[in-house]
Amino acid sequence: MRVAIAGAGAVGRSIAQELLENGHEVLLIDKDPKAIKVEMVPRAEWLLADACEISSLDDAALERCQVVVASSGDDKVNLVVSLLAKTEYGVPRVVARINHPKNEWLFNDSWGVDVAVSTPRLLSALVEEAVSVGDLVRLMTFRQGDANLVELTLPDDAPLNGRRVGEVQWPRDTALVAILREGRVLVPSKDDTLEAGDELMFVASQDVEDELGDLLNPRV
Repeated sequence: MRVAIAGAGAVGRSIAQELLENGHEVLLIDKDPKAIKVEMVPRAEWLLADACEISSLDDAALERCQVVVASSGDDKVNLVVSLLAKTEYGVPRVVARINHPKNEWLFNDSWGVDVAVSTPRLLSALVEEAVSVGDLVRLMTFRQGDANLVELTLPDDAPLNGRRVGEVQWPRDTALVAILREGRVLVPSKDDTLEAGDELMFVASQDVEDELGDLLNPRV
């Protein structure tokens, strides 16, 4: 898979390293000469250019990319890159970084964004996830489908403890995608049993989150 990353700062370089280690082709784009640190990610392609300009994206051959990541520290830049990638080059998957929570409402399919990652919100969610048992925690929003990745750790007294996954009538537009148990990641089958302490990962539409939370841990 070929991935273009707009923004070669610390975030962009870290993403590039991970993708390269997983066998993908990566192109890093940045208009700041100080950000072009080839020695830090030597296996990546590098382009000194403004990713908000069509001519630069032509040079980057963006039409050959399966994914574009807009990872700069400027939300305006990330929105423009996302829109151009989707509308001008038909990139199948566009992931955008949100730097300021007040701008979250802009990062949707109208701007070409398939997945928006809010760094402040993600950090906040991870703090909640680390200290919360029995509370539904939103980890990530998939804007195009109006769906969220949510997590809940089953408390000791959860009514679903001991129930098989296939026996539970989950809310509509909800999918249990993983169970984290004792350091292992389980892909749930209908015969798997839910246990106290399980971290359950769901993809669910926003309007059923309350229903899902009540099902997993009813409030008295």
